[in-house]
Amino acid sequence: MPAPVEAAASTPRTSPWPTVLWGLLAVLAWDLSGLDVPLAQWVGGPNGFPWQFHPVLSNVMHQAARTLGWVVLWGLTLLAIWPLGPLKRLTPRERAGLVGSVWTALVVVVVLKGISRTSCPWDLEVFGGAARYVSHWAWGQLDGGPGGCFPAGHASTGFAFVAAHFWLKPTHPSLARRWMWVALATGALLGISQQMRGAHFMSHTLWTVWLCWSLGAVLWHLTHRK
Repeated sequence: MPAPVEAAASTPRTSPWPTVLWGLLAVLAWDLSGLDVPLAQWVGGPNGFPWQFHPVLSNVMHQAARTLGWVVLWGLTLLAIWPLGPLKRLTPRERAGLVGSVWTALVVVVVLKGISRTSCPWDLEVFGGAARYVSHWAWGQLDGGPGGCFPAGHASTGFAFVAAHFWLKPTHPSLARRWMWVALATGALLGISQQMRGAHFMSHTLWTVWLCWSLGAVLWHLTHRK
């Protein structure tokens, strides 16, 4: 069916860089505010985080949500190969880009967490742990904790799917908007739930949403530029 391909090809190519830049400035502004620890102290203190092992936050919002995220991602991957519904209007290349952008966002976040020397709030002295607070911008400086806590991996369970909406927007603008808001809301909910447990600071969540959005926008732009 050539019509959907022609429709997608005629979509105006808007540059992703302004949105990416403004998002970057917003996240940097939060970093400069120094509000990570004060915000975490609303839900935690010298004796740790009372909600760390709460069954809803730990079992439902963390374990179950992560499992559901993987189910949705593998389902989306299969639909990219054997499309149904709205995905039928996308070309094989566009479907590959859609699911590939989600996988890329997840992999980038996982790799960054793997090399991060930043420890989680619940590992810090101020919250009853052994590590001292060190900014995630202090590259190479150890905080005395296990590290591996930046950016927010669990929030990417929702935020990574934001990247897919760029591929849906040309042919299904209404669906793309709903997809985007559901992904953002899911990521925010999962990110906040982890912050309540002491697993992350707000900056960890904000950097994750910026990374996922920016990767999706840039990948879509690069694969569609003329």
